[in-house]
Amino acid sequence: MSKKTNLKAALRNRTGSGRLNQMRKEGWLPSVMYGLGEANKNLKVDARSFNDLLAHSSSENILINLDIEGLGNSLAFLQDVQHHPLTGAPIHADFRAIDENTEITAHVPLHLEGEPVGVKNGGGLLEHTVHSLEIRCMPNDLPDTLSADVTHLQVGDSLHIGELKLPAGVKATHSADVVVAHLAKPRVVEEEPAAAAAPAPGKGGKAAPAAKAAPAAKAPAKK
Repeated sequence: MSKKTNLKAALRNRTGSGRLNQMRKEGWLPSVMYGLGEANKNLKVDARSFNDLLAHSSSENILINLDIEGLGNSLAFLQDVQHHPLTGAPIHADFRAIDENTEITAHVPLHLEGEPVGVKNGGGLLEHTVHSLEIRCMPNDLPDTLSADVTHLQVGDSLHIGELKLPAGVKATHSADVVVAHLAKPRVVEEEPAAAAAPAPGKGGKAAPAAKAAPAAKAPAKK
């Protein structure tokens, strides 16, 4: 199950794009916390600590013990992270205040395990179509990752969401017939017939003209 990570935060009074950009230059990540029927709280967290937190997590949907200066600890779910369109760096975070009885929706990485029989014996190609699975669960049931055994797949077989063995308390949000992996037939490359030999190039790179037939011999004159 997913572990809760500690992160310090503080209330912020500054709003507006110009002031938030200045805050980012000072090493802060602007953020907000909402939920549980309470008023939204404008927060700021240390950008370096937040980046380190993401670097050591399997996804961005994680549980956090948010230690807010002057307010104490709050259990929060990292609901959304906005990234810079060019650098990819986080520029804003949304925290959802929750308790242990709050159902959450998260995207969790889905890994395929094992070598399919159809790859080993039939030369099939394994296609992984769903890399992150959307799930619903209680906070204490949130998994870090999910795995699916594909060793039984033959060429032409598919693995569907409904066939996954999910941990207790975890439900997939998408239809059971959605394909998460497929074992395709091996691709056969047909060889093209060899092209007819081109005439050898003559002077100047042009093809040499075909040789003319010799003139027929003249009949002897009658005497």
